[in-house]
Amino acid sequence: MSADPTPVSDSPFRSDPSTRDEAPQFVLPLVVRIERADPPARTDALETAARAVLTLLADERSAGDGEWARAVRDWQDARIRKVVRRARGAEWRRAGALPGITVTGKSAEVRVFPPVPLDGWPKDLARLQVSGTDLDDPQQPADADPDAVVLWLNPELGMSAGKAMAQAGHGAQLAWWELSGPERAAWRDAGFPLAVRTADPARWSALTTAGLPLVRDAGFTEIAPGSCTVVADHPALRR
Repeated sequence: MSADPTPVSDSPFRSDPSTRDEAPQFVLPLVVRIERADPPARTDALETAARAVLTLLADERSAGDGEWARAVRDWQDARIRKVVRRARGAEWRRAGALPGITVTGKSAEVRVFPPVPLDGWPKDLARLQVSGTDLDDPQQPADADPDAVVLWLNPELGMSAGKAMAQAGHGAQLAWWELSGPERAAWRDAGFPLAVRTADPARWSALTTAGLPLVRDAGFTEIAPGSCTVVADHPALRR
């Protein structure tokens, strides 16, 4: 397994002061399509957002001399921020005209864009709302496949769907970093199968102490700094 390129003491997902705070700050924009008459299911939106992050990381434009590579490197050198905004109708069409990748789930559509400076959002994205991403699951999600990556959410935290989408993206990114090159390629070629589920309260403590990739939120929005939000689990991550 490849090592996480980010030392634990300097993780972009920790709230502690870090040299990362001194670097120019970037954000990864994600836009979820929420039409009034046909909103996506919450879990599908979370899973689609996580796959969108992975799709951008695996895209050839994000590596080497690719057109997005410098922005991705600058973003990963600082605090890794993701912000989810919502769009519908003409807003969604305008967002779709900007450089990015649209990932589709069972009911959800999420468009991910290359990182932008914290104060330099394109105007067609900056005008979109962050609030209003409260979504529901019409049916209880099925049990997660134990052979796939599972992003376990903290059962003690109440997060809006938008916040949870960003946290799921963080967890997927940590899992991506931890996997070896062949494991990443196999995951990519399979279409990034994964599940997002809320952990059973009795199991959450064991998950957070199992040495698995763990997201500690920096506390910019909604929850307290240092809160454990997501644990990424997979057989390859337990080795």
